[in-house]
Amino acid sequence: MPEVAGVDPITGTRSLENMRQWLDAHLDDRAHPFNAIDISAAREVVASLTSVQPEPWAETWLTRASAFASEADRLETAGMLAEAREAWWQAYQFAFLARFPTPTHPAKVAAYDLSRGYFLRAVALDEPSVERIEVPLDNPNREGRNSVTFYVARPAASATGPFPVAIVWGGIDMWKEETYIRTASLRARGVATVHIDMPGVGEAPVYAGIDAERMWDPVFAWIASSDLDADRVGLVGQSFGGYWSTKLAHTHRDRIRAAVNWGGGIHRTFQPEWQEKSRTAASYIMELGPSRARIFGGRDFDDYIARCPELSLLDQGILDLPSSPLLLVNGKDDQQNDARDIYLALEHGSPKTARLFPGGHMGTGPVGATVIDWLVAQLA
Repeated sequence: MPEVAGVDPITGTRSLENMRQWLDAHLDDRAHPFNAIDISAAREVVASLTSVQPEPWAETWLTRASAFASEADRLETAGMLAEAREAWWQAYQFAFLARFPTPTHPAKVAAYDLSRGYFLRAVALDEPSVERIEVPLDNPNREGRNSVTFYVARPAASATGPFPVAIVWGGIDMWKEETYIRTASLRARGVATVHIDMPGVGEAPVYAGIDAERMWDPVFAWIASSDLDADRVGLVGQSFGGYWSTKLAHTHRDRIRAAVNWGGGIHRTFQPEWQEKSRTAASYIMELGPSRARIFGGRDFDDYIARCPELSLLDQGILDLPSSPLLLVNGKDDQQNDARDIYLALEHGSPKTARLFPGGHMGTGPVGATVIDWLVAQLA
């Protein structure tokens, strides 16, 4: 990757001024991680940042989150539920930024815990409200987690079921809470959404590994026992999480109608040469190594690069299996995950649908609309 002013060429660590520039640019575009956030309040926080270190970073964002939470409590007590819902959502958004990109420090862990609480206060005021579900999982391997936790959001109460369902997840830094706001258009078109964390992040009970797809088994079982339509289940894995969509499209093809890999790796992405090339990707807010290493329970780039080759779906023999209908999309200039993985997938197994968009990681332009239209058609 070319060197960028204010970014350490070895670690990818940004200077404070470079960080402010990165955040302001993403605010201008309302790009991840700024989803449905109060732009003016966020700009004030960006301007007041004193450090990129975890404690001052988390404290600065949480100060504004706490202010929104206090206002939300007042509004809810006064019966102003629509206004309270928006304030709770903003409390969540700012607490989410406090833990962003990943809680690698106790201050960010505390912010993550707060953010989940704020999220639940917000979506409890939606109509219909969002359910938080926990189902047990045999042989979890992340300490303290023995169940799969996910949210269930149904279409408007006036719609009639059983509803087709999309199971949605993000990647190494965008977790199940963030995927909720991004899937409103699915629910508007009659599709229920289930929101889960991919292996190794958030509340997932297992680390990433060659058998981590077992984490979805109890989710499929829960859907089969619910009021949702178990014969019309789709998957959307975003960013790194797209990898698991591709794998499940092959390993669980009898349980799903269709799957989308939106920006995830398949084989080339997990090779050491690509990892060395992408570790300081200018599109990422902080060093990718620690964020990626956490999915295996590691701490740094060396921990990650020692394990990531095992994820290759080519080497596992998965790509040559039959699959459910699978859509592969990404930006053709992705610096984080190798977009050439799409071409590789097309050379193996069942025929697939693919689309490359302009831009970097996950693409720019009508990517989301393309994904939603394709999935809704598959679930019709």
